[in-house]
Amino acid sequence: MKHKAEHSSTTKLLNYFLIGLIVFLGLVCLYLVSFLAPGSRRSDQETSGFLGSDPVLQTHDVDDFLQVQDLNPEAPRSIPICDLRFSELIPCLDRNLIYQLKLKLNLSLMEHYERHCPPPARRYNCLVPPPSGYKIPIRWPESRDEVWKANIPHTHLAQEKSDQNWMVVNGDKINFPGGGTHFHDGADKYIIALAKMLKFSGDKLHNGGNIRNVLDVGCGVASFGAYLLPLNIIAVSLAPNDVHENQIQFALERGIPATLGVLATKRLPYPSRSFELAHCSRCRIDWLQRDGILLLELDRLLRPGGYFVYSSPEAYAHDLENRRIWNAMCNLLRRMCWRLVVKQDQTVIWAKPLTNSCYLKRERGTLPPLCSSDDDPDATWNVSMKACISPYSKKMHKEKGSGLVPWPQRLSAAPPRLEEIGVRREEFQEDTSIWHFRVTEYWKQMKSVIQKNSIRNVMDMNSNLGGFAAALSDKDVWVMNVAPVNAFARLKIIYDRGLIGTVHDWCEAFSTYPRTYDLLHAWTLFSDIDERGCGVEDLLIEMDRILRPDGFVIIRDKPSTINYIRKFLTALRWDGWVSEVEPRVDALSSTEERVLIARKKLWDDGIMKM
Repeated sequence: MKHKAEHSSTTKLLNYFLIGLIVFLGLVCLYLVSFLAPGSRRSDQETSGFLGSDPVLQTHDVDDFLQVQDLNPEAPRSIPICDLRFSELIPCLDRNLIYQLKLKLNLSLMEHYERHCPPPARRYNCLVPPPSGYKIPIRWPESRDEVWKANIPHTHLAQEKSDQNWMVVNGDKINFPGGGTHFHDGADKYIIALAKMLKFSGDKLHNGGNIRNVLDVGCGVASFGAYLLPLNIIAVSLAPNDVHENQIQFALERGIPATLGVLATKRLPYPSRSFELAHCSRCRIDWLQRDGILLLELDRLLRPGGYFVYSSPEAYAHDLENRRIWNAMCNLLRRMCWRLVVKQDQTVIWAKPLTNSCYLKRERGTLPPLCSSDDDPDATWNVSMKACISPYSKKMHKEKGSGLVPWPQRLSAAPPRLEEIGVRREEFQEDTSIWHFRVTEYWKQMKSVIQKNSIRNVMDMNSNLGGFAAALSDKDVWVMNVAPVNAFARLKIIYDRGLIGTVHDWCEAFSTYPRTYDLLHAWTLFSDIDERGCGVEDLLIEMDRILRPDGFVIIRDKPSTINYIRKFLTALRWDGWVSEVEPRVDALSSTEERVLIARKKLWDDGIMKM
């Protein structure tokens, strides 16, 4: 009996052990499934290593990471792929996020179209996939007129704007005839008409190179900007992610400079006095709201003597409502000291004053007031718009204008505003020379794999004075120069060189669609964001989101940072082609540097099903 009791007890213990083991293994499997599931989300507290976010993973020190990676040099082997429904994800312009977080936004002020980034617990930790059937984009200049329908499978604009020649579906492609809401017969003819209105020589809107930078507000698919390019005019084509949500995506797929943005409550991320001309063609903006605050934002952005081209029913319609709006706009612009240059057919053109003289002659108490002396008109990141006029500095007031030479001499000439950021003319010239050499070396490094017209949309993620972009002026590309938030003052130098750019905080996602850039250049950026306490891996995932398949990344940073980044290339599918060199030390090198160039693969069906 004693033996039977002992045997029964042993059997029960064995059963308990087996049950416990099964439960334990089940929990382990459940954890691994949730850990590796594409598109899964984790909070910062729940994650470690590569998991953590949309574009801001966890905060880690690069040197700490290197110690961990040395112990486990093969990690990470893979990064999850987001669900296909996220193929057009823009993390900080995600309307679903706004609904889910129940943000209380003022819809009448368009706050829902401004940036609202996900909190740590809702950040994505996965690679954004291309849509089904995605193809390598058609190359420039053919892309101006046609794109693959599979890459942007949205045809509602072609139907909605069928009478305005925005776009036409043609088999497996979408064609762009060059029309717009106001210029059905083509942007090229419209641009010539504007030049004639302004009586520019040869009916050329560039006015001998004096008009170079243009802001096109409510740009549609950016055909206006596309047809300015042959005139050596570069436009920032701006539109929100609204009911026409894919208009900017089409523009970028075409290879036209464009960005997502909205005139709402925050300043646009551009410095003061950046554009010679602002354009609004049926942009449906209420310019009179909030004491004219949106027109005052344009005033901040226009250079001395800059033009505002306005094509809208208020300029020509004779019904009572449009007459009321027209009279109110004229009254406001007169108090802002703008001059009506010409009004013809459906278009009116105003000009901003050259000096402060008119402002000083206004009656006391006239609205809108001048901005206070402590307001920095170049500060834009998360800065609210102000219903006041930004006067010129005393120096600019004396010079009566921007002091800029015409394009293309403007690209290499030292801008007058260098003095405002404490950079000497000699330093500027040396910077230009160094970047010319650096870019030449980059292209030599990529010579074996780069193809004709394979690079069109370029981003310099830490643009400094714009030397990288200036060195690419002999190539048929355009560059989005990005000034990090801690170097925003330098962006005005980029605009004064006749280039374009924006301010951005790389601890957050960039305001663009996935797969919109062919080349990303990051000089010391990873070291900078690591020092700020932001995640290096987050930036890698964000770069992958905005990089096109077959596109290149050029990362120039200190050796320890490059060594760390290199371990992620396979997981990111950036190992289509890789090159790494140790460049020569120059005056811009604060420490030893390495240059890593990698190429992103075009995903196949096998990767998509992982």
